[in-house]
Amino acid sequence: MEGNKRWVNGNLQHPNRDPSRRQLLAQEQKPLAAVLSCIDSRVPPELLFDTGLGDLYVMRTGGEAVGPVVTGSVEYGPTTSNTPLIVVLGHQRCGAVKAAYESLRHGTTLPGNLQAIVEALRPAYEQALREGGADPVETMARAQVKLTATDLRSNQVLAPLVGRGTLAVVGAYYSLDTGKVEVLTGPLA
Repeated sequence: MEGNKRWVNGNLQHPNRDPSRRQLLAQEQKPLAAVLSCIDSRVPPELLFDTGLGDLYVMRTGGEAVGPVVTGSVEYGPTTSNTPLIVVLGHQRCGAVKAAYESLRHGTTLPGNLQAIVEALRPAYEQALREGGADPVETMARAQVKLTATDLRSNQVLAPLVGRGTLAVVGAYYSLDTGKVEVLTGPLA
């Protein structure tokens, strides 16, 4: 979160981005967090948290949609290198969430594998309908973050680590307008 403050204020340090860091990490990595974020080009976790090489495991999918391969990728850091933090990072004006919302609302099917994203986001759509709100797409984007973080916290591999206090799972939301990351769920909320 300190790195995000630097991002918002424009006081970037650009840490760990030189050949000596690359050489240090050539044999082993121990990132401080795993971030599951959206594919959106405006939301690169390494930049908005002002981190560098070896600091984050990053998985990016449309609307933070998960399935076995993505979940396995999230599990990798905590189970292999004791990564103590997972951040599920949604964002303002998410195109994947908007497309899924429109598809579900109008009963249309998106082409190819885009429909798999729609189906993965269905629970967030249903929760957004129950919650209401001025902007249903933003409500759905926030619901997706919370649902995914909750699912990861209760995952059979990660739940014991959360229970022991060696892993925290946080749901967060990035503002495209301000650059600020807001914690929605988890121990930092």
